[in-house]
Amino acid sequence: MTEYVFEPHDRPSLPVYGSHLRFPVRRIFCVGRNYAEHAREMGHDPDREPPFFFSKPADALVESGACLPFPPATDDLHFEAELVVAIGKPGTRIAVEDAPGHIWGFAAGNDLTRRDLQATAKSLSRPWDMAKGFDNSAVCGELCPIAQTGLLSDGPIRTKVDGKLRQDGNISDMVWSIPELISELSALVELAPGDLIYTGTPAGVGSIRPGQSCTVEIAGLPKVSIRFIP
Repeated sequence: MTEYVFEPHDRPSLPVYGSHLRFPVRRIFCVGRNYAEHAREMGHDPDREPPFFFSKPADALVESGACLPFPPATDDLHFEAELVVAIGKPGTRIAVEDAPGHIWGFAAGNDLTRRDLQATAKSLSRPWDMAKGFDNSAVCGELCPIAQTGLLSDGPIRTKVDGKLRQDGNISDMVWSIPELISELSALVELAPGDLIYTGTPAGVGSIRPGQSCTVEIAGLPKVSIRFIP
């Protein structure tokens, strides 16, 4: 029996919609600039850029309904509505046509970003880790199995802050489709059950302040809402 110097932390997991079971989370990958209009609002040309990926720690996960402390070291916290893909079958160098068979399910997510820290990191050619991978930065709703949803490729994706619409896009506007993203990522790392992929955000990202609530809605999935302590 393995003995540790202290009790290991619990494994991060997510609730499954309509079930008592939970989905154990292994790693969190995120895709940058995967909606053309968002790429343009960030000052980039999506037609000439292949997909790129960054990570968040699995213990940055936050479930819907959480009331969170406002993150430190930022005056410009941004919401980013994202469709989250949960991987259920391992694979490396997965062909695009085989990618749907590796999906366990989907959820609505919110990739919180300390935009001011990200801008500083970009200007100094430094990593984004502290802008993207901070505590409570990976908001995710209940997972729905792909057997219930089918392969999601169309449908509205929206963000509301205090009930006011702030983002209003469609997942069909992704530059790289979900199967293409899985194929590209699996050429870089071996995907495994429990991996999550945040697939990018549409245009309209913006700031959220202490005391405000933020809700992401994606057609066919449970919405995910959080609130920041005033």
